[in-house]
Amino acid sequence: MIKLINFTELTSDAKIMVLEWRSHDNINQWMFNQEVISLRKHLDYIDALHSRKDRYYFLVKNDDEAIGVIDFADIDYKNKSANIGLYAKPELKGVGSLLMETIISYAFNALELDTLISEVFEENIPAIKLYKKFEFKETDKRENIIVMELKNENR
Repeated sequence: MIKLINFTELTSDAKIMVLEWRSHDNINQWMFNQEVISLRKHLDYIDALHSRKDRYYFLVKNDDEAIGVIDFADIDYKNKSANIGLYAKPELKGVGSLLMETIISYAFNALELDTLISEVFEENIPAIKLYKKFEFKETDKRENIIVMELKNENR
């Protein structure tokens, strides 16, 4: 059973675990911000999420095992769109589809969005394959970034 835990409700240990995952080479290499994030900066960012309505981050658990993180950023309630992101626990394989299903369900049902947007490095072939598996379409390309979108009406 999938459970979402809002970053604002994480325990101190879970906050540290998420930062360790985010900082892992296999994950950090695909982030737009690849700088080393200090624990203080990480905790301040999570604290700031309490007052934000344009972004949500969740730790995803499957049967009480933490398997990854999903996020919604730049949520535009007027245009019903958001940028999304996800990453699995480092070294954990085979959970990308489960994380993507969770993002799609939450976005279209709980947030009532119409469009999901993801920006992916063109070298990140596994991510691109995952997005295409879920029928995201390439809508733009700039430098080494591919913009992919999923519209609720098209799924």
